[in-house]
Amino acid sequence: MATPFDHHPVAVFDSGLGGLTVLRALRQRLPGEDFFYFADTRFMPYGDRAESFIRERGELIAAGLARRGAKALVIACNTLTAAAAEGIRASSALPVVALEPGVKPAASLTRSGVIGVLATTRTLASERFRRLVEDYASRCRVLVQPCPGLAEAIEQEGADSPAVARLLDNFVTPLAAGGADVVVLGCTHYPWASAAISRRLPAATVLLDTGEAVARQLEKRLASASLLGGGQGRLTISSSGSPAAVAATVERLWGSALPVEPWEPA
Repeated sequence: MATPFDHHPVAVFDSGLGGLTVLRALRQRLPGEDFFYFADTRFMPYGDRAESFIRERGELIAAGLARRGAKALVIACNTLTAAAAEGIRASSALPVVALEPGVKPAASLTRSGVIGVLATTRTLASERFRRLVEDYASRCRVLVQPCPGLAEAIEQEGADSPAVARLLDNFVTPLAAGGADVVVLGCTHYPWASAAISRRLPAATVLLDTGEAVARQLEKRLASASLLGGGQGRLTISSSGSPAAVAATVERLWGSALPVEPWEPA
């Protein structure tokens, strides 16, 4: 049975535009939903900020999106999930779906017993990530690779830029040398550079991106709350930073021009 809120949009938020990879998976699986995407580019990158700031900012954004009329929240940022997902779930009455590195599926897929994880320094240092490894990959050798600056370089310079190539040479090579046969893309920006990452790994290496898993989980949560459907496939993109600058990046990443509106959760 539908509810009076089923026609409201699903809100998706990230520190920047890496979450567009998640948004694309959501729209492919749920074409009957409207989406409101918020990029908090004014404070990007989250990975370099204190956990207390990320937690407070995440809860502020979630509250603002609820007031705006969102029917569900998707946290499309591993760093934000690690720092703020528990607090957002505790303080919000909305369904909340959060992204996290695909350690569990990686542990089930590996044949060598070695998995690699590319992620931000903040994500890898989090208690949530430690629990993921402990709960699902305790029998594996887990090679963790912090990637400072990679998300920013992908967003600002482009996935095929020399700056990204230099960073990938430093970050991906140790995983190949360590024998990882499954590599987790633990930041939403990294799928934009998946082809370049694959070129630096043995041909049989599996790359794991969790966008599709998030889409399945959102579909399940909306259905259980009688909130599934009711939209027309509309998409609104907003940012706390410069709309013009964000629009240029969106066009480069998304492959087509999309309008960007200013929005602040406060």
